[in-house]
Amino acid sequence: MATWEDVRRVALALPETSEHPSYQGAPAWKVRDRAFVWERPLRRADLDALGAAAPDGPVLGVRVPDLGVKEALLADDPAVYFTTPHFDGYPAVLVRLDRIDPDELAELVVEAWQDRAPKRLAAAYRAGQADRA
Repeated sequence: MATWEDVRRVALALPETSEHPSYQGAPAWKVRDRAFVWERPLRRADLDALGAAAPDGPVLGVRVPDLGVKEALLADDPAVYFTTPHFDGYPAVLVRLDRIDPDELAELVVEAWQDRAPKRLAAAYRAGQADRA
């Protein structure tokens, strides 16, 4: 399914996005220093909390607009989206990268970027996309 190269390609195609090392050197993509997607290796506490349900493949962290969106994604496709107690009360989901369709990944990354980008930058991006349609 999707790969880190897919994440990198989609994220870096968005205006004013840069890639930076995050925790333990894992990549994170930011718009004006605000992270919107990042590699999220599972930590010991995550593995303990998830037990047998812990994925063994790559995990992407994705910022979402609010907790309602988070809950909808978790309910909609638990084979792809999950969370850990570390993210309780925080508007972000974890994604099993090897289970998400590249088109769905692209939509998720763009929505995360729009949520974190400054309002004017996001509005200009949406206007440019509408002009292309």
